Amino acid sequence: MVIIRVGLKHQVTIPKQVFDAVNLQVGDILYARAENGEIVLTPEHLADKVPGVEFSANEKRALTRARKKIKAMNEDLLNSRGLTRNEAEAAAKAGLVRKEQIWFWLEEWQKGEREAERAILAGDVSPAFDNADDAIAYLHGQARRTA
Repeated sequence: MVIIRVGLKHQVTIPKQVFDAVNLQVGDILYARAENGEIVLTPEHLADKVPGVEFSANEKRALTRARKKIKAMNEDLLNSRGLTRNEAEAAAKAGLVRKEQIWFWLEEWQKGEREAERAILAGDVSPAFDNADDAIAYLHGQARRTA
């Protein structure tokens, strides 16, 4: 077991021996989940999922733009833009995003993500709730205050 430190932006560096042991490559996507109090990272090797995919010249250009935008969204959500439909479809074809999740990467959805991020940064969020009844009661109270 190797000890690693969590950075300021919740980032961690995967130790080389772990990186090599699971055949990771720079740019690979990892799925993260909490499981029994532990963090589990699962790699998705994109090259294995889409062997020999052919792209038209337009798709190649859209894919280049999509890669840049996805990188920007991951690095600085507030100052980035979402994908166009063509960019998202090219990214899905290349395996950069899941086809069933194209909607998430589109500018229309990312606009809402930026709005939510601004609200979070401004502290304009509701408290955490232990159950749905408490959340519903809170929402009813908020509605009465604004009515």
